[in-house]
Amino acid sequence: MDIQNERRRLLDADDEDGDLTGLISEQDAYLSKVKNRNLYLATFASVLGPMSFGFVLGYSSPAIPELTSITTDPRLRLDTNQASWFGSIVTLGAAAGGLLGGWMVGKIGRKLSLMFCSLPFVFGFTIIIAAQNVWMLYIGRVLTGLASGVTSLVVPLYISEMAHERVRGLLGSCVQLMVVLGIMGVYLAGLYLDWRWLAICCSIPPTLLMVCMCFMPETPRFLLSQGKRREAEEALRFLRGPDAPVEWECARIEEACDEQGSSFQMSDLKDPGVYKPLVIGVVLMIFQQMTGINAIMFYAETIFEQAHFKESDLASVIVGVIQVVFTGVAALIMDKAGRKVLLIISGVAMAISTTAFGVYFYLMSKLHSTPSLSLLALDIQSKAAEEPHADLAWLALASMAVFITGFALGWGPIPWLIMSEIFPSKVRGVASAVCVLTNWSMAFVVTKTFQEMMILLTSAGTFWLFASMCILNVIFTIAFIPETKGKTLEQIEATFRGTSGP
Repeated sequence: MDIQNERRRLLDADDEDGDLTGLISEQDAYLSKVKNRNLYLATFASVLGPMSFGFVLGYSSPAIPELTSITTDPRLRLDTNQASWFGSIVTLGAAAGGLLGGWMVGKIGRKLSLMFCSLPFVFGFTIIIAAQNVWMLYIGRVLTGLASGVTSLVVPLYISEMAHERVRGLLGSCVQLMVVLGIMGVYLAGLYLDWRWLAICCSIPPTLLMVCMCFMPETPRFLLSQGKRREAEEALRFLRGPDAPVEWECARIEEACDEQGSSFQMSDLKDPGVYKPLVIGVVLMIFQQMTGINAIMFYAETIFEQAHFKESDLASVIVGVIQVVFTGVAALIMDKAGRKVLLIISGVAMAISTTAFGVYFYLMSKLHSTPSLSLLALDIQSKAAEEPHADLAWLALASMAVFITGFALGWGPIPWLIMSEIFPSKVRGVASAVCVLTNWSMAFVVTKTFQEMMILLTSAGTFWLFASMCILNVIFTIAFIPETKGKTLEQIEATFRGTSGP
């Protein structure tokens, strides 16, 4: 159908209905006809993947204390080093999963990639359930990590390519929301279930993911990139409702796909529409891990103990609730406030809180007359040592609350959302794989070197380093990150190319 005729028909229809007054853009006219019910349904099905991912991340917290003290089967008992690997080996699997996911989304599509990634989730937890030795626990964690890496790449792409610009921020933020919801869910379940039953519960969301995705469409952009115009129109009709003239959107996407060509070539890296967003995506992932999120989460239980919270398990649940609430707030305001503003607010809040954490550890080291406060020194060894900790506990608690709130509002969900928005269709799989690999590799490096950083820089110096990284986050955001709120994926691409969008 001719685009100009479609525009004229839309405008005439809206004038007759009295829905719109005056001249309006074709984009607004089209979106006024869109119904979002099926789009929300498809999003819900896909975010069962991030929920599974959250269950994987959170599983080690309640499981490790049991596995380090298990008496019924000594073969499964973890020592300190094994427990460290049990927690961190997931990040290695996820890094590999990022590369695998980048290949899968280009070869078999977004929908099938999501369906297949549920298999290593289920197999991994099955191996953990049936574990007879420590190596089976490791293999199970690597498999669930692999699935988490694929999920962290595919789901943001699937949602961004399905959603229209008015709700893309809201729906894209649901990825991180479901991750933290999964973490909170496994913390809660861990209060009542042992590690094997907990693994059984963790296998439920990926099973539902496989079933639900059978009834959801492939993304229209992937279908059009494969030359499947009729299937793309059917997918759009499902996602936009019966009243939306989907031929207009289909023609717009098809035009962008034709301009880009079919497949990624290394020469494409010379294109500013490719290398600019790639650099931004990679730096965002580096900065996200260098904010100190893993360090804060590592200290969470100890800080609550120092503040006289006797139930450290309950403390983890409280942290999870804070994350869920403020990630939900970020999702609701994402399409109104914009990505850039939230990143700046988030970065400033985290810079202040990590600076305060550094002050807390500095004062603690002075109280104990030691040059540095190592991880071992954080244990309360005597009543004499407990009182100074309690006096300063408010500073640690306030810093942690501000940090988690700030991270949940911006640097938690937004790097993943921006990653799904800024890449041209033909390089989306490859570029996203590079970003996911960067994120999980940095997570592994920061986690495994954290204790060495504490010794080398002291506790205060380590958190002040995180504070300086948060300040760099803010500067980078102001200088280089474009606002993508309310723009189509094609308009975002045109921003990097320096041309006007469609």
